[in-house]
Amino acid sequence: MVESPEEKNITVNRKARHEYFILQTYEAGIVLVGSEVKALRQNKANLVDSYALITSGEVWLLNANISVYDQASINNHDPLRKRKLLLNRSEIRKLNKAVSEKGNTLIPLRLYFKNGVAKVELAVATGKRQYDKREDIAKRDLKREMQRKFK
Repeated sequence: MVESPEEKNITVNRKARHEYFILQTYEAGIVLVGSEVKALRQNKANLVDSYALITSGEVWLLNANISVYDQASINNHDPLRKRKLLLNRSEIRKLNKAVSEKGNTLIPLRLYFKNGVAKVELAVATGKRQYDKREDIAKRDLKREMQRKFK
């Protein structure tokens, strides 16, 4: 998740890494209307509780909230509309195979601009159990304690 000079993060789904084990990631383009792009440039987006579905060979992003752009007047977009993701056919086939396995789902990790084009980092993920989350928190606390002692 290193941000290169030509990449600019818009939003990161921090809850995703806490709630899921990330198995594989993909970069996808996203089909947007003009007022959505303007809103993204103002960082008015939220990926919490969003997910992706594969229907009839196309990947769709659902529940991603891109707030309305104030200066767009009556031609504004619906903040929670379904948005099409752009992937190669082979990538869609791989994603479909991965999601068909029990317990796997598609979730967006981050939304960013790459060379002026909006992209979504999509992950094949498996949900964590409560004890897995507690274990991760304990590991993080232990690591933090070790860093404090060595300072």
